[in-house]
Amino acid sequence: MNDLTQRQVEILRSLIEEYIATAEPVGSETLEKKYNLSSSPATIRNEMVALTKLGYLKKTHTSSGRAPTPTGMKFYVKQLMKEKDISITEETAVKESLWDYRGKEERFLREVTKSLANKTKALAIVSTSDGDIYCSGYANILDMPEFFDIDVTKSLLSAIDEFEVCRKFFENIDADDVQVLLGDELGPTLQGPYGFVFTHYKTPMRLTGEVGVLGPSRLNYTQIVPTVRYFGDLIGKIASGW
Repeated sequence: MNDLTQRQVEILRSLIEEYIATAEPVGSETLEKKYNLSSSPATIRNEMVALTKLGYLKKTHTSSGRAPTPTGMKFYVKQLMKEKDISITEETAVKESLWDYRGKEERFLREVTKSLANKTKALAIVSTSDGDIYCSGYANILDMPEFFDIDVTKSLLSAIDEFEVCRKFFENIDADDVQVLLGDELGPTLQGPYGFVFTHYKTPMRLTGEVGVLGPSRLNYTQIVPTVRYFGDLIGKIASGW
């Protein structure tokens, strides 16, 4: 990972947050007007060129602005973003909505998936080590500009239909905390503007699996990462008898 100057870090953070909000390539004038960067558009533009050469940004064919690459987005997730934790009120509401299903594995996991999709406004996935997979929130992705491209949507839905493809997402990743997969990390089946946030869970009776969210690479990671972490912990804490 190349060392970035403080100015480059601030420009990269601002550009990515603008891109997450708008789904549009970002230009230097936009950054200068909307963010307190203390730099002229010309200076910002030069730094954006430098960040492009370093592999953090890319120039699109349809705009003079820049968008983050998977490398840039991963750097943002790991180094720059500040997570926005779920409020106690929200945690309580989610827990109460799932409590009555805690003894029924299939119903509970379906409700968890639906609740996660509603919370993140993305496509939620829960898998089990027994080979079951639950999905909810297909309609959510249709509201995202990236999925106006039918080929992008088709590739995502085709991958979800194949459980073994989903299992490959989790191979060789046994870390306890939330994982974010982007770009080549998603393998040859999902080549495109996708991002996947997931974590592992384990129930009291030792059923294991994964819970996560799939969507565009510009997912709102500041909210989705802590939300996925909470749902993973919640499954382990309130599941009973399975």
